[in-house]
Amino acid sequence: MTISATQVKELREATGAGILECRKALEQQDGDFDKAVTYLREKGLAAAAKKAGREAREGLVEVYSHGQGRVGVMLEVNCETDFVARTEQFRVFVHDLALHVAAANPRYLDMADVPADVVESEKSIARNRAIQEGRPEKALDKIVSGRLDKFYQENCLAQQPFVKDETLTVADLLKQTIATLGENVIIRRFARWERGEVS
Repeated sequence: MTISATQVKELREATGAGILECRKALEQQDGDFDKAVTYLREKGLAAAAKKAGREAREGLVEVYSHGQGRVGVMLEVNCETDFVARTEQFRVFVHDLALHVAAANPRYLDMADVPADVVESEKSIARNRAIQEGRPEKALDKIVSGRLDKFYQENCLAQQPFVKDETLTVADLLKQTIATLGENVIIRRFARWERGEVS
């Protein structure tokens, strides 16, 4: 099957993949645009997993103010090269993350950052609440696990549903960004302040 330059161009615009990758994907999928998009996304996510261990020291510090100065966010996101740090896509990603932090108010970066005493306290609260609700003893561990997952979704940036597309978590969005940009990206740290808040 002959793949036209127009088909390659359309796929490149839709996915951000290289010209040769787009041509190869279209050839392998017999010219089917949707299948080629899926193929490139799967390939990109697999490649993103490999890139996750690479060092990332470049990037941006985003300062974001929301609600006429009611909420302020400072966020550092790193990538491997200053070339990627200057791209529009990286800048939009970092800005969207800062907006997300302002709106969703995460307390921790990831589940691993939640202190052990906080995890134990949440487990104890969940267990006691389940007992007070009259839940069966054999179901308590499963209930506690489910409520702990809910705690992580509400309080950990990586596990939160992304505010601009709740079908994705922030971790999913990060993986997609790594796949598209072609290099490792790390959300290094963030801080959020709200007017009148006492720390």
